Amino acid sequence: DPAAKALWESLMNLKQKEAVMEVRRHLVEAASRENLPIKMSMGRVTPEQLNSYIQLFKKKFEALENHCGLLQIALAVAQTLKHPEIAKWDNFLAFERLLVQSIGDSALPSVLNQLLPIIKPHNNRTDSDYTPEDLLVLLVYIYSIVGDAKTGKELEEAENDVKEALVQAICNEPTLSLLLQKITGCESSLDLTFQKAVVVVNEIFKTLRGIMKTRTNMKQFNSVHNPGSHTEQASYKPLLKQVVEEMYNPDRPDPVDIEHMSSGLTDLLKTGFSMFMKVSRPHPSDHSLVIIVMLGGVTVSEAKMVKDLVVASKPGVQVIVLSTTLVTPYNILELLFATDHLHPDIGV
Repeated sequence: DPAAKALWESLMNLKQKEAVMEVRRHLVEAASRENLPIKMSMGRVTPEQLNSYIQLFKKKFEALENHCGLLQIALAVAQTLKHPEIAKWDNFLAFERLLVQSIGDSALPSVLNQLLPIIKPHNNRTDSDYTPEDLLVLLVYIYSIVGDAKTGKELEEAENDVKEALVQAICNEPTLSLLLQKITGCESSLDLTFQKAVVVVNEIFKTLRGIMKTRTNMKQFNSVHNPGSHTEQASYKPLLKQVVEEMYNPDRPDPVDIEHMSSGLTDLLKTGFSMFMKVSRPHPSDHSLVIIVMLGGVTVSEAKMVKDLVVASKPGVQVIVLSTTLVTPYNILELLFATDHLHPDIGV
């Protein structure tokens, strides 16, 4: 179904609100073409509304057959909106935004202290509470954004409190998820002793400390945290976004952290002459095709972000984003805490 395929591809480039409205629009148009008794309603799109539109097609087999692809997509969207985890992840994103504000206002120990109340063992958790894996995602997020923070006794004490709560939460799991099995090296919760959990959590925090220093050697892109101002909230500004914005900055400043590697005789001659003459160095925006390779992985939202930035900054340019993998939050945890980087699994 070409129309359904086109809709599916368009959904990949839309925000959630825009995507569900687009699905509703297609359902309304399809129902109108089939002369189905559809009742128009504006405002927020709900799963119940989508389901009511979908049910209309059951009464007319020919309409069902004509729009089978669209109905599958609409059903998938409705089921996703009704998924019990949706509310939890909305709260999760809200907590992430709160942490971004806190990082701008407080030191890392204070931010870590905000995590303590939400670290709960399995027998004290409800469906809306966070699992150990969710908490690790938040910790990676915090340490990635905070950058090379000041270390000292206060930070060690705050980390020790979080470590202790995290060890208790992991040890209290009745069954270990596949991810926790990989991180702890234990196939069963029965194999996971308190001492093993302590060692694992200590290693996790060593890695988190390393994450804090990943951008230390950069001059321009050494922070992904925008502290905000009196009129603007603090925000997270991804490294990839900063790089693309710098590449297509209309002022064309010399990139500080983007290095041009000379190749070929022409480039070598330019580099040599630039030592004695005012010869401008090649700039990424000089090229009509730019290929960005992300080692370690890229998220769907990052790929969309690059597309939107390029369309807004320099529409005639083609930018291709390549990566070793398409990552999710849990993939990132596995890569950070459960991968032997000296002997990686390369699939051979």
